[in-house]
Amino acid sequence: MGLSVRVYEGAPGVGGTWWWNRYPGARVDFPGGPFCRYTFSDELFQEYDWAETQPDQAAVLAYLEHVADRFDLRRDIQLETWVTGATYDEGAQRWTIETSRGEFVSAQFLVCAVGTLSAIYKPDIQGIDDFAGECYHTARWPEKEVSFVGKRIGVIGTGSSGVQAIPEIAKTAAHLTVFQRTPHPVSGRATVRSIPQWSSKRVPTGRRSGRR
Repeated sequence: MGLSVRVYEGAPGVGGTWWWNRYPGARVDFPGGPFCRYTFSDELFQEYDWAETQPDQAAVLAYLEHVADRFDLRRDIQLETWVTGATYDEGAQRWTIETSRGEFVSAQFLVCAVGTLSAIYKPDIQGIDDFAGECYHTARWPEKEVSFVGKRIGVIGTGSSGVQAIPEIAKTAAHLTVFQRTPHPVSGRATVRSIPQWSSKRVPTGRRSGRR
């Protein structure tokens, strides 16, 4: 199409949600393999297979990094940059985009691909900002490994992230308390680690095109 593109990413690396959500136990929370992949390129679809049907965070991030490198996308991605404002000029029919780095960029098209999980929710708990111990949020987990060995841990919430993190944290914590508002059913994870019968090379082209 002959268009120049600039992608703004707030994280220090590509991957979006899968870069930020690196908490213990993070993985795809429902069986999605081997179809949890991009289908805009038949070559990419054919060359990449998942090792299991519910890949973990590291595997998903590795796939996204592979895609970025495979199509040389990194040159058009500006990391650690947040879009702070956007104004449309009806007369010029162009957008003026402001970033957290103080840049003002003019563009014909603006695609807001922030996703539904881009904004984190911080519990409104009195005194949370004054807590003297360690405090982590699953959506902003540090890159450096966090040790829970011999510690008393409290986990607030039992959504998808909590359900995945709690069993992993419990393995090494001295004591774990879970604060849960509403109990809900959780099914066991039946990950299949070898799926040659679901190999991408065995999926008919017509079925692949239906997932584009």
